[in-house]
Amino acid sequence: MSEESDSPRTSPSAASLSENELPPPPPEPPGYVCSLTEELVTKAREELQEKPEWRLRDVQALRDMVRKECPNLSTSLDDAFLLRFLRARKFDYDRALQLLVNYHSCRRSWPEVFNNLKPSAVKDVLASGFLTVLPHTDPRGCHILCIRPDRWIPSNYPITENIRAIYLTLEKLIQSEETQVNGIVILADYKGVSLSKASHFGPFIAKKVIGILQDGFPIRIKAVHVVNEPRIFKGIFAIIKPFLKEKIANRYVLDEQYIDQNLCPLGTLHSRERHGQRMCIT
Repeated sequence: MSEESDSPRTSPSAASLSENELPPPPPEPPGYVCSLTEELVTKAREELQEKPEWRLRDVQALRDMVRKECPNLSTSLDDAFLLRFLRARKFDYDRALQLLVNYHSCRRSWPEVFNNLKPSAVKDVLASGFLTVLPHTDPRGCHILCIRPDRWIPSNYPITENIRAIYLTLEKLIQSEETQVNGIVILADYKGVSLSKASHFGPFIAKKVIGILQDGFPIRIKAVHVVNEPRIFKGIFAIIKPFLKEKIANRYVLDEQYIDQNLCPLGTLHSRERHGQRMCIT
């Protein structure tokens, strides 16, 4: 049996390497770089009280508040991420912090919607045409999210899958600083929606969805345009309205003319589908 050497075994270490042999330090994460045009910088200043010269100071203030008041909150503290919440609450620190807390609370409280939230998990919804981001913005620069409940077949998957697809799409849209400033428009086309299908959107679902959109997601909803509303829409809206804040309720518009004058989306969308084209979030 061989004897072990009395000499201590060593492995190469930084101390044993020359200065030229040391591995380079890992690169620092890139800092925030504003991608807004001058026009949008001006709009953000006027509408959101965002001052470019104070922007990073404001982000740091929110970051400090999170660390002090919510030390156990598991959240990103990146500049770009926190900036979404400041913009959504017009740079009011307290309201931005509450929105951030609500954002994470909502995700924890509805795991059926937010767990495993990725495009491959909702591919059937994205392929159905239930949800489409139109290829152009409205005159104010708002992206248009078109929802078509007639494309949903309840026997194929539950309504929560539609809601998952909506939130996944919103997460994708809100990555754009342009969207953070301009906001979005929701276009709901109720053509062909039956009473039995509408019944799936009951008070529990309505309260959850509206609560998140109003108080738990950093996005500006500038308008909700309802077109081709069936007779039952008054019943649907009666379910929704108790949960709407006055400002949001006032942004619901039943307006066919909006399509012709501002968007022309449904004709464009139908044409694209006839040619086998459909926009999806990936």
